Amino acid sequence: MSNEQEYINLFCTNRELIEKPCAAMLNEERGKAFERFEERGFPGIKEENWLHTNVAAQFATDYGMNLGRVTTEAGTRDIFTCDVPNLGTHKAYIVNDSFQAAANNSSLPTGVLFGSLNAIASEQPELLTPYYNKLAANGDSIAQFNTLFVQDGIVLYIPRNIEINETIQIVSLLQSKVEMMSNRRLLVILEEGAKASLLMCDHSSAAHKSLSTQVTEVFVGAGASLDIYELEETSESNCRLTHLFVQQQADSRFNHCNITLTNGFTRNYVNVQLAGKGGDTNITGLAIGDRKQHIDNRTLVEHKTSHCTSNELYKYILDEESVGIFAGKMLIQPCAQQTISQQTNRNLCLTKCAHMYAQPQLEIYADDVKCSHGSTVGQLDENALFYMQQRGIPKEEARHLLMYAFAGEVFENIKIEALRDRLHLLVEKRFRGELNRCKGCSLCK
Repeated sequence: MSNEQEYINLFCTNRELIEKPCAAMLNEERGKAFERFEERGFPGIKEENWLHTNVAAQFATDYGMNLGRVTTEAGTRDIFTCDVPNLGTHKAYIVNDSFQAAANNSSLPTGVLFGSLNAIASEQPELLTPYYNKLAANGDSIAQFNTLFVQDGIVLYIPRNIEINETIQIVSLLQSKVEMMSNRRLLVILEEGAKASLLMCDHSSAAHKSLSTQVTEVFVGAGASLDIYELEETSESNCRLTHLFVQQQADSRFNHCNITLTNGFTRNYVNVQLAGKGGDTNITGLAIGDRKQHIDNRTLVEHKTSHCTSNELYKYILDEESVGIFAGKMLIQPCAQQTISQQTNRNLCLTKCAHMYAQPQLEIYADDVKCSHGSTVGQLDENALFYMQQRGIPKEEARHLLMYAFAGEVFENIKIEALRDRLHLLVEKRFRGELNRCKGCSLCK
C-alpha cells in the first residue's frame, strides 16, 4: 500500500473524529482538499517543483497524530523561555498542533484578535470564512494534506488603521515520546492601514522522528504594513514543510525574513501576490547547514498589477554533506507595467561534499519593467583567508569571520533591533558549533 493510500484510509476511517471538535469553516474545506490530494498524491522528485527533495519518503514513518485532541501535559513555561533581551512580545504557543495562550495578550488594542483558529472560527465564522483557504486552495498536495488533517492553529486579525507596536510572537513546540506529526494553520489578516510585526519561532525535541506541516495565509490590506520573521531551531530528526501565501493590496508593504539555524529536513515555500498598485515586497533568507541537513527554499512572487516593487535575497552556507536548494521565480504579468524587481541568490559550499542546487527564474510578460536576477555558488576566498592569517588571525577564526560577514547582509532586513542583535549572536555560535538554545529551553537538552 502506498503512503498516499495509508493517509487516505486514515482520513476516511477517522473523519468523524477529526471533524467533531472543529469549526464548520475548517470542515467545509476538507472535501475539496481530499479530492485534490487523492488525485495528486505526494509529489515526486520528477516534478519540477520538487527536484532534489524527496518529500514522499518523509511520510513513510508511522507517525502518531493527535486526532483526539489529547491535552499536552507539560506547560509551555516549563519547557520554553525566550531570552531575547529587551524583546517585549504578545505571545502564543502551538504545542504540537494545539493552541495554548500566553498571559500577556490582554493589552492588545480593542478589536484585535489573537488566538485559537478553531475557537475564533466557531465564534465568528463570518469574519474568517472570506479568508480561510482562499489562497492555499490551489496549493500543492502538501498544502491539501494540511487542509485535510488540520484541527487548530492561530488567527491574528488587526482591524483598520490599528498599529501594534510590540511584536507578536508565535512559538511552535514539537514534542512527543513517540514519532509525531503535527498539522498547524496560521491565518493573518491586516485590514486597511494596519501595521504589525510577527516573529515565528519553531522548535522541536531531538528524541524521536517528527514531521510538521504548516500553512500560513496572509492578507495585507491597502496601505497596511507587515513584517514576518521566521526562525527555525529544530533537530536533525525533524521534517518541516511550510507554505506561506501572501496577498497584498494597493500601497501595502510586506517584509519577510526566514532563517534556518538548525534543522533536519526542511522545505519552505513562499508565494506572494502583488494584487494592488504600489505594493512593495522584500523577501530575504539565510540557511546554515552541516552534517546531512537538507534545506529547500522555493519562492514565487507574482506581479499582478503595475507600479509594484519586489526585492529578494537568499543566502546559504553549507558545510560537510548538507544539501541546499533554492528555486525562486519572479512572474511579471502583462498588466504589471512599471515593475521594479530584483532577485539575488548567493551560496557558500565549504566542502566538496556539500551540494547547492540553484534555479533563479525571471518570467516577464510586460515591456516597461526593470528586472534582474542572478545566482552564485562558491567557496571562501582563499586570498582573504591568507590575508587575515598574515595579520595574526588563526585560520579557523578567519573562516568564521568571513562566514559571518557573508551572512550579515540578510540581517539588514530585520527591523527589530533586539531580535537582530540576538540573531547575530546565535549565528556566530552556530558557526562555532556551540549550543544555541534559548535559556531555560528543555527541548534542546
